[in-house]
Amino acid sequence: MTDAAQAQPADVRIVPSADVSPEAVIGSGSSVWHLAQVREKAVLGKNCIVGRGAYVGTGVTMGDNCKLQNYALVYEPAVLENGVFVGPAVVFTNDHFPRSIDPDGNLKRGDDWEAVGVTCKEGSSIGARSVCVAPVTIGRWALVAAGSVVTKDVPDFALVAGVPARRIRWVGRAGVPLEAGTEPNTWVCPKTGETYIEDHESLTEATK
Repeated sequence: MTDAAQAQPADVRIVPSADVSPEAVIGSGSSVWHLAQVREKAVLGKNCIVGRGAYVGTGVTMGDNCKLQNYALVYEPAVLENGVFVGPAVVFTNDHFPRSIDPDGNLKRGDDWEAVGVTCKEGSSIGARSVCVAPVTIGRWALVAAGSVVTKDVPDFALVAGVPARRIRWVGRAGVPLEAGTEPNTWVCPKTGETYIEDHESLTEATK
């Protein structure tokens, strides 16, 4: 455990084998588990969980109540809003055209390329071993099925799957597939009873 753990809120849990930069900010109630690495200037909100072997890149920001499962790799400049779930072994890329060397054969450095990030909106979930190819945005409460490769933005409440990922269903806040409602272009969550309105490949919550 680095000295950074001493500067964090008293209820933060950082296990001895974790590597947390002194410049990282870890929110109250958060946990960083075995062999995880949190780089400098990363900001984690309250009650976040960083699982075994997970990586949080330089300057990555995470909201409250986020979960990074074991060996998830979240490269900068990713942004995770509140309540985002990132499954085991998920990878967020950050380079349009990755190369180890430049055309002259010289090793590329950090300032030789433009970093691009993945943005995960509130409540979204990324299934195990998925790859999100930056730049891409995962919409609010969207769900990416395990093993998918996301190459374009995912709409709010969309369930996407495959390589490349395509929308196959709609899901609600509870994460379960929605069922067709009695009215045209309406969908209902079988778990919560909430109603959603579809309009040209987008879904929004019905006004109560």
